[in-house]
Amino acid sequence: MAKKVAVIGAGVSGLVSLKCCVDEGLEPTCFEQTEDIGGLWRFKENVEDGQASIYQSVITNTSKEMSCFSDFPMPEDFPNFLHNSKLLEYFRIFARKFDLLKYIQFQTTVLSVKKHTDFSSSGQWEVVTESNSKKQSAVFDAVMVCSGHHILPHIPLESFPGIERFKGQYFHSRQYKHPEGLEGKHILVIGLGNSASDIAVELSKKAAQVFISTRHGSWVMGRISEDGYPWDIVFQTRFRSMLRNVLPQIVQKWMIERQMNQCFNHENYGLEPQNKYLMKEPVVNDNLPSCILYGAIKVKPRVKELIETSAIFEDGTVEENIDVIVFATGYTFSFPFLEDSLVKVEDKMVSLYKYMFPPHLEKSTLACIGLIQPLGSIFPTAELQARWATRVFKGLCTLPSERTMMADIIKRNEERIDLFGKSQSQTLQTNYIEYLDELALEIGAKPDILSLLLKNPKLAVKLYFGPCNSYQYRLTGPGQWKGAKRAILTQKQRILKPLKTRTLKASSDFPVSFLLKIVGLLAIVVALFFRLQWF
Repeated sequence: MAKKVAVIGAGVSGLVSLKCCVDEGLEPTCFEQTEDIGGLWRFKENVEDGQASIYQSVITNTSKEMSCFSDFPMPEDFPNFLHNSKLLEYFRIFARKFDLLKYIQFQTTVLSVKKHTDFSSSGQWEVVTESNSKKQSAVFDAVMVCSGHHILPHIPLESFPGIERFKGQYFHSRQYKHPEGLEGKHILVIGLGNSASDIAVELSKKAAQVFISTRHGSWVMGRISEDGYPWDIVFQTRFRSMLRNVLPQIVQKWMIERQMNQCFNHENYGLEPQNKYLMKEPVVNDNLPSCILYGAIKVKPRVKELIETSAIFEDGTVEENIDVIVFATGYTFSFPFLEDSLVKVEDKMVSLYKYMFPPHLEKSTLACIGLIQPLGSIFPTAELQARWATRVFKGLCTLPSERTMMADIIKRNEERIDLFGKSQSQTLQTNYIEYLDELALEIGAKPDILSLLLKNPKLAVKLYFGPCNSYQYRLTGPGQWKGAKRAILTQKQRILKPLKTRTLKASSDFPVSFLLKIVGLLAIVVALFFRLQWF
């Protein structure tokens, strides 16, 4: 008899968890609080308590080839970076393709998840839900928590003396939807993450003046990288990951600083990170430097104090006539349906083995999916988490002892602080490729590059020097997909397809610029020859 699995939430993590359950022959039931799928990525005009919220203009920071699920490439005509509505369209196509909607109970809230009376032997859970004011209880063999971590806004008002005297309007960035109603205002945005930068740039087109206040600064990069390719196609490779692991840290950090300052000098723009040697997630924004350059946005240090209509900053400067303050200060997270003893949140951190499993459970039948912030796309990360979790539930993969898991949690946290710092926004941060490989190794899906080099050198080179996308984890092991190799070899075609919307004549094999270089080189050789003859 198939094991029954409760999946909490029908966002990205919930959808891919459903598919992984079905792939492993499990029997999933998904409980979704709202009337539709998509979670964070489904824009709604109104903010609702207990639900994720985004602004209308949100565009992905990771490209489609690096963000798609491992056995389901995005349509080749989709743009490389997707507006939230386009990404939601992909999720709908995915859900229809694998017939996932039939497993979802919409407008159903999970009230509690508790150990069944015989949990120590059965590992089962009692899940209480509510729908249309009716409560129901059911027993499940396993639970996948996919409720996300962008729901509870973090607004540290205690860090802003005088906020109670401020006469203007202030709100968290999750309340922001579009610039309408904020035209002609003087606006202060607190924070320098992706949301803060997006909102500041958008508001700068309508506002009288926008200020960004940052405590620590940040590296800022655009979506476009070398030769116009998406940034993650260029940077998220196994070769670059290897360099980061073997080069001394001081060399790595010098390389990062040099790389980040290629387009503009961060120090000149007031953006340079206070501790530029931390490997913090950079801000991805194509327009912020330009807005600073033409004065629409001004970068300020930490706010020291607020008075009725003004902000006093720690460098002593004062900006007057502030109308609106937007707190883009991130999120905290909690699991109100779980007992504290199951997944305890302390100092905005949770102790989970590899960001997934509570280490103290007698039976490993509960997993958190997507409760992580990788330096890359969350979608393939959540998918590999779900693939591993479902195999653990089936008994095909086993977890180590509680002692070993706790040691790993402590060590991982120390490494995280060393790499990313102690900031509240970095508590879920992790390296990308290394973490994907860890998960893939657990299920036997990590590609063996050396072995592949002997069998298929072309593919091995693509895997090592090309982008490390999710298809790589379908080449071998459980869940192997026959289309993985082709998807890897044809990814360039899907990247370029939406760009080439204008028909051009094929360029010649010997472009004029190349011929000019040859002529120039010959001219130098001839000049040197005659100069030697003269002497």
